[in-house]
Amino acid sequence: MKLATIYLALFLFFSVTSKGQETTSKDSIKTTELKEVVVGVKKKAIEQKADRTIFDFTEQSHLNSGSLLEGLKKLPGLIISDVAGMLYQGKQLEVYMDGRPLNIYSNELNSYLESLPANAVEKIEIITQPGAEYPATSGGAIINIISSKNAKKYLSATYSNGYSYTKYDKSRHRFNNSVLVNAKNNIFAWQIQAGQNYNEGYLRSNFYRPNLVLSQSVSDRMNRFYFIKSGITFDFKQDRLLLNYDFSTNSNTAYVDANGLGFNSSDKSNTQTNRNNVMLTYQKRFSDIRKKLDFRVNYNNNINDFDLTTRSSGATGLKNDYNQNFYQFKTDYSQDFKFLDDAKFSVGLLADKLDFETNSFSVRNLEYWRTTFSGYTEVNTSYKKFDFIVGGRLESYKIDGKTDTVDLIPFDLTRFFPNASVQYNIMPQVFFNVNYNKKISLPNTSALNPNNTNYQNPNVSYEGNPNLEPTIFDNYEVKVSAFDYFFIGYSKSDANYKVVSRVVDSPNGVSSISLNIPKLTVHNFNVGIPVPYMLFTKGLKETLSFDFNPDEINFLYIYVSNQKHILDDVDYKGFWGFNLMSQVQLPSNIKFTATYNTSTTGGNYQYYEMREPFGQQFDVTFAKKFFSDNLSVSLYVNDLFNTNKQALGAIGTDVQFETKNDTRRIGFSLNYKIPTKNKLAKEEGNLLNKEKSDEDSMIKK
Repeated sequence: MKLATIYLALFLFFSVTSKGQETTSKDSIKTTELKEVVVGVKKKAIEQKADRTIFDFTEQSHLNSGSLLEGLKKLPGLIISDVAGMLYQGKQLEVYMDGRPLNIYSNELNSYLESLPANAVEKIEIITQPGAEYPATSGGAIINIISSKNAKKYLSATYSNGYSYTKYDKSRHRFNNSVLVNAKNNIFAWQIQAGQNYNEGYLRSNFYRPNLVLSQSVSDRMNRFYFIKSGITFDFKQDRLLLNYDFSTNSNTAYVDANGLGFNSSDKSNTQTNRNNVMLTYQKRFSDIRKKLDFRVNYNNNINDFDLTTRSSGATGLKNDYNQNFYQFKTDYSQDFKFLDDAKFSVGLLADKLDFETNSFSVRNLEYWRTTFSGYTEVNTSYKKFDFIVGGRLESYKIDGKTDTVDLIPFDLTRFFPNASVQYNIMPQVFFNVNYNKKISLPNTSALNPNNTNYQNPNVSYEGNPNLEPTIFDNYEVKVSAFDYFFIGYSKSDANYKVVSRVVDSPNGVSSISLNIPKLTVHNFNVGIPVPYMLFTKGLKETLSFDFNPDEINFLYIYVSNQKHILDDVDYKGFWGFNLMSQVQLPSNIKFTATYNTSTTGGNYQYYEMREPFGQQFDVTFAKKFFSDNLSVSLYVNDLFNTNKQALGAIGTDVQFETKNDTRRIGFSLNYKIPTKNKLAKEEGNLLNKEKSDEDSMIKK
């Protein structure tokens, strides 16, 4: 079959799939309570929207079987790196949870994501084109981790558990437990989700020059993580009051044996992190349901203590801590009005403040203050087959602070950030979209911190930079999407005064530093194609005669991307990334899923040259449901061939380094919806096509 015929077959496959999905949606409408109609729609594995891509975690066993970090690394187009952070299709991601910024970064963010069980998450939204309603400080894009559930008029509970095992010179174990309980009556609704995670890990890290070992280390890590997420809502006729409180604590211990040029050491590090987050939201509603007015107050506190001691003598080499407080007030108003075919007008105000203090051996060596004031307006309208979004934010920033020896260089800026989007709806669920926005990224506190919170030795050090300045982005994107599963897109991001991480030469070896560079341009091309296996076994004609849901058939999903990171002082080369995901329905309703990630080598990732394939890993998962689908059980093997390691070269030096974690892991996970005597107690599927203002969510997005 010629290539053109294959693509035509795929396009027709999508058309048939769309009809099948529409039928499913209509058949899914059920009356589950007297005088109350609840709409339940089959969740989609992937959903493409004009400004975001949504990945469902609840029904995808290969994503929710291990830690959240392991699940995220399997998403096509998402790169998570210890040296350059989290990127999606070349764009730096600002990390949110349930619509609120996490305000943790770097290795602490990775530790948090590794500690959170993936089966405690409902879905992931990656917003590649944040509109004016989002703070301009979102930079290139936003990843929103949604853990909220819906509460109905009965008490319901779900228990989740997981265990995994690996062996690198000795056995290492991980296990997690969590429970979600929620209920609702005519006055209020409440929800509590609590859990724990214990994990043991292995890390090998090497820094070397040609024929010279600077540092080689082996770490044994033990991490204990506990969390609680709670929410309560009160309904006052048309209005609603929501109160959310989240708490997590993370205790990380690492035993590190290292040696290199001129040294030999055996150390122990301890990291204790406590995170509190409280949010109060009042939603004012009107007789005209097209009007909405929301007020939100949010407070976030992160406290981190880190110390490094020599195991033989007990001497303390590092004793660093920080305290970060974040305050935010936000209000949004929206109203529909008549313009062209249909239109909506939105306006809002925001004010936030960040206080960040660091200490080293009880000496306060950084005090950092940042305030932001902003207002936005945005108009959404439609005309025939076209949808238009035009908006902008006016934001004002003031940054000040001091170290223990000198004042920081003050930063004061007021700037307008426009955004625009045009979408042409070719046919239902098939569209062509063009986006532009200007954004800013403020330096994160991990990069600002002058104190090291990583392991270091005489030849390898990590340095923060309190004088980093914000980065201005111009983001462009063009995308064609068909029925959520097929898409082809191109994006370009121009960043001025970009904050980057670099490994540079130092008098005793190498240092990892953060600095501003004049310009970084990232080009990204990506395409996603689903291929149903019946196309090869039954032929094109019989395949087109089927009426099916692509989430319930045997298929191969192919994702391919190409990235180029262009820097003025680097002879840049692009690299290709590949993600393959195969789903096969086995006998006895067992679902088999296999995923494979890899990349080409030789390209540059900012100031790092990829010497070996990035994130190369093959995973397999077997999943089955029992007891009327109340119990979901998964068995999995991650990194079956033990190929996942990071090997990079530091551009501008002759230094190369590599890291290897215990990524080959075997385990299981289960979700158990605890039965209730109430016959109406059936799970209510979230409507993924609702906007983020979905009023049915217990914890608001």
